[in-house]
Formats: sequence, C-alpha cells, structure tokens
Amino acid sequence: MNDNARRATEWERLVGEFLSPLLGGEPSAWGEANRVVFERQWARFEAWSAARGEDGYGDFFAQHSERVRWLRETCELAGIELPDEDASYRLACETEAYVMPRVRADFPDAAEAIRSLRAAGHRLGTASGHPSSDLEGVLAIMDVREHFSDRLYGPDLVRVLKNGPEYYRRIFADAGVEARDALVVDDSRFAIAWAAQAGAMTVHVLRQQPTPSADANLVVGDLLELVEALEA
Repeated sequence: MNDNARRATEWERLVGEFLSPLLGGEPSAWGEANRVVFERQWARFEAWSAARGEDGYGDFFAQHSERVRWLRETCELAGIELPDEDASYRLACETEAYVMPRVRADFPDAAEAIRSLRAAGHRLGTASGHPSSDLEGVLAIMDVREHFSDRLYGPDLVRVLKNGPEYYRRIFADAGVEARDALVVDDSRFAIAWAAQAGAMTVHVLRQQPTPSADANLVVGDLLELVEALEA
C-alpha cells in the first residue's frame, strides 16, 4: 500500500520540521542526518533480527537504548549540542509521535482499490513488518481504517518477525482463517514465498519490479489491476 522510498523522504522532511524549531539547525540538515543515522540503525536491526531467527519478537526500534542513540547520533550529525539521555529519549518519542500521523506515502491507487475490494465483500486484513500501532496511523491517514478487520497484524500481535512462513501461520491461526482460504498480496518476492509456504494463495504486485515471483498465483502491476482480476 505504501511507497517505502517516498515514506523515507517524508520521514526526513518531517523530522526536520519537528526538531529544527526545538533544537535549532536547518530542517534539511536534520533530514540528512536522520537518513544517515537510520541506515546505521537498520543495519543493526538486520543483525539483531538474524540473531533472533524466526522464533521470537521484540520491537527493536522502541527500545530505550535505540531511541536515545537515534536522537543523539542525529544531533551530532546535524551539528547540534547533544541532549542528556532522558531528554534524548523523550524527544525521540515525541518526534515519532509527530511524524507518524503525518507521513503520507500510499500509492495513488491504494485507497481506491481498498474501498473497491471491501465493497465487493472481501474481508481485508494486514500482514505487515511494522507493528500494529503504526498500521493504525497509516490506514487512518488514508481514510480506509474502517475497511479492515479490528486486528491489524504486525509482528507484535503474533510475536514473531515477518521473516518466514511461521509469521503467516500465526496470523491465520489467530484470525481463525484457513490458509487455503487466504489471499496474500505483497510486493516482496520473499513475502510471497513465505505466504505460499504457509499454504496461502498469493498475488505479487510488481509495480516497477522486473521479475515476478515463481510462487505467485497471480501477478499484477498495481492494486487496481488486482480489483479487476478478482471481479473477472
């Protein structure tokens, strides 16, 4: 539903918009610092995730130490005096609370496709790598929250990272859905493979990617094409 490249750009802009009036410095400098620091943080997350394996979940980005480190490293790169640890943690939390409800990075077809799928009687859910609290904000800003099930599935609800078929098995079990009755839609070939291994039917949304997944039951260019395919 979301363009991750545009989402990253929006994060950088909004971080600068929030922190510049509070701590000084140019908004663009904050945005660039955030980009560099997040790349470091993501590398740590990937190593952390690999060490945990498929079994187990913890919200890496919500850890006190990670939030403090993110704010202090961002300040350092932006050339701003470093706040103490308590202030760093508080500001990191406040920055996230400011940014999350304001990020708008959904693909132009996403909201229309969601409304059409729900109007056609399909039960809609999520299977995201982001925690459920993030998904609440994403769907609210798209004005489509009411079209989804009450539980917005991210790793926090099933206590396992989105890095293998077990993630989907736990979602299906929690939702009371037989895997064979589920249609998983994703733009990641890895996610398509994991969902297929869990027994679901799959749709690979290619958009501008060149190679469709061999595990996909259906390949479409965008979500509106999926609507048309299901109607047919």
